Formats: sequence, structure tokens, C-alpha cells
Amino acid sequence: MPHCGKQEILLPHLEISDNLMKSKNFSLYSGLVLVMFLWGMAFVFFKIALESFRPISIIMMRLVVSVPFIFIAAKLLKKLQKVKKEHYKYLLLMAFFEPFLYFLGESFGLVYVSSTLASVMVATIPLIVPIAAYFIFSERLSHLNIFGLFISTFGVVAVVLSVEAEWGATLKGIVLMFLAVLSATGYTLLSKKLSGFYNGFTITIWQNIFGVSMFLPIFLIWDFKVLMNTVPQTNSIYAVLYLAIFGSSVTFIIFTRAVRELGAAKANIFANLIPVFTAVASFFLLKEEMPLLKVLGILIVLVGLILSQLKSLKRKNKGVTIPENIPI
Repeated sequence: MPHCGKQEILLPHLEISDNLMKSKNFSLYSGLVLVMFLWGMAFVFFKIALESFRPISIIMMRLVVSVPFIFIAAKLLKKLQKVKKEHYKYLLLMAFFEPFLYFLGESFGLVYVSSTLASVMVATIPLIVPIAAYFIFSERLSHLNIFGLFISTFGVVAVVLSVEAEWGATLKGIVLMFLAVLSATGYTLLSKKLSGFYNGFTITIWQNIFGVSMFLPIFLIWDFKVLMNTVPQTNSIYAVLYLAIFGSSVTFIIFTRAVRELGAAKANIFANLIPVFTAVASFFLLKEEMPLLKVLGILIVLVGLILSQLKSLKRKNKGVTIPENIPI
């Protein structure tokens, strides 16, 4: 019978497509969790690096190490793509947002505001990105996604407030931290735009090359002489290498793919995992306290994150069209 024959052909196709979708989803979500874990650990390693180096020196060294690392990896994996002339301006603007403005805003903002207030302000990034993505890319979140986003953000605030909170701040510090928040938003949106043309290796290497050129004058004026007279601790050197390879290379490569596949809004919600991983890492590595409120905050973040992604995790068994020319 023709009808039965058609069913026999379609069912294997649907099963294969469903398996491909599940595998792709697992790869995306596990990759995002890994990215947030590595970025969360980066805060701990940045503290270790500060024992020997000044902030601008740390930023400069991590970018200088990152560029050849990505270049060699991209060449070996044959992932480096040629950039169209008209796209260099977007890559330059992306680098201006992050690492340049973001690191300047965050590093110097922390001088004028308490770490508590800074953490709360950074936690607003996943709230601002969906709004910007809606107006620029027409990305939409379901009511459940939005509810999960706010629940997750509430959990982040609970984690931050679980230690003795200090709310000291100056207007200059608030402006600098807000600059960091806007810069992270701009970076994510540009990443979404460029990821449709290039893979994470290509975007990240140019982002860091332009980042080096922007930080170089500041480094030469403020930090070069100090760095030349520094006798670093071994742990600080290892910390800078971690920041270069993982904090400024591997994470951005994976994050770029996630933004392309999931959208800027849904990918950025995972940023709420960063303070969770930082809190856990600080407990084990820096011997910081883990009070009950912090534990509850971590659980709330996880519940909110699951809710924020729930709709995209439910896939119907439909045929899947996989474009052949999308960069990985």
C-alpha cells in the first residue's frame, strides 16, 4: 500500500532528525554551561593574578597570549575564515565594546563602588539583552522564559547578598559599571550579527587583535615600567595563562556559536550561572563562606534557568533542515 510505504520511509527520517536535534541541543546547552563555569572561575583566577600584576597588565597579557593560541588552533582545525572588508568595522566595534570598554568599566568601576553593588549591576545584563534583542533582531521570549529569567536574576541577587553587603558607591563608579553593562549588551548583539557569517574562531581572534591594539597605549603609559620591575608569583603566571586560554579564547568561541543558534536573549540568560560557579569556586579555592542564603540563591538560579529555556527544550518530532554552509 502506498500509504504504508511512505510511513516506512518517513519514520526512520524522523528518528534520525530527532536524534540530530537532541545531540545539537545537548552540545549547545552543555557548551554554554561550560562557558559560564570557565568565566565564573575567571573571577577567582583574576584575584590570584592581582597578587602580582595590575589590572591593565593582566588584560594585556591575556589578550597577547590569546591571539597566537587561537591562531594556531584555528589553523590546525582549518577554522580560520577570510573576513569581508565591510565587516571589519563591526569587528572593530565589537572589540571596542568587549574587551575594551567592558574591562575598563568593570576594573575601574570596582574602585568606586562596592563589589556587592557591582555584582548586582552586572546581573542586569541578562535582563537588558533580551530587550535590545527584541527591538534589533525581533527575538521573542515566551512568558515562561521571561518568568524564569526574573527568577534566575533573583537567585543571583540572593547569592550576592548572602555575604555581608556593602553598598558604598560614587556616581563615577555607577557610571563606569553601567558602561560595562551596556558594553556587554553591545558585544552580544554584534556577536549575533557576525555569527551568521563567521565561526567563533574567526570572530574571537579579530576581537582580541583589535583589543590588543586598543589596550596597548594605556598599557605602555601606565603599566609597562611597573610590569618590567615585577617579580611574579608562579600562581599568578598560571592564573594569567588560564585567563588567556579559557577566559579570552575558548569561552568566546563557544559562546559565539550559542548566540547564533539560540539567539542573543536565551544564550545570555546563562550568564546568571557565573556568580554561582564563582561562589562555589571561591568556597573551595579561596575558602570563602557558603551560608544557607547563598545555597538557596544557587538553587533559585538553577530553577529559573531551567524555566527560561523550557520551551526551547521541548521539541516536536518534525523534519529538520540543516544548512550546509553555516560555520561551526
